[in-house]
Amino acid sequence: MTRYVFSTADTIRYRYPTHVNDLVIDRVEAMTTEVFVVVLEPGEAPPLHLHDDAEQIFYVLEGTGVLTIGEPAQRFGVKPGDVVRIPPGTLHSIKCDSATTLRYLSVDAFVGEKNPSEPTWDDHVKTLCDRFGWNFDQVKLTV
Repeated sequence: MTRYVFSTADTIRYRYPTHVNDLVIDRVEAMTTEVFVVVLEPGEAPPLHLHDDAEQIFYVLEGTGVLTIGEPAQRFGVKPGDVVRIPPGTLHSIKCDSATTLRYLSVDAFVGEKNPSEPTWDDHVKTLCDRFGWNFDQVKLTV
């Protein structure tokens, strides 16, 4: 059965050593997208990284941060109401620079075919865990 409405109250939490992703829509539930909420506590930031297979759109919900993007790196402040576009293959990271939590909605729009070795969000997270030396069983949490 096709789902059309997804609640951000019904997410699966992934607690990386550097940040949290609350999965809203898994890539297997949509043809060309996936959706999650990124949660960064003060001072937190995911590692500088890129996605060859997706363009990302971030909508900042709360808190403030600094987007580091491109080569050479450029920096931009982000705040609630801002929309950020990350083109495919572009290095990026956002660091929470406020005294409160930075939270933003991320929509990944796949370019061409999705990576066949990562058909689900869990498969993608396992790849990240291997790349950065994290333990998948410690990263995936239940909410």
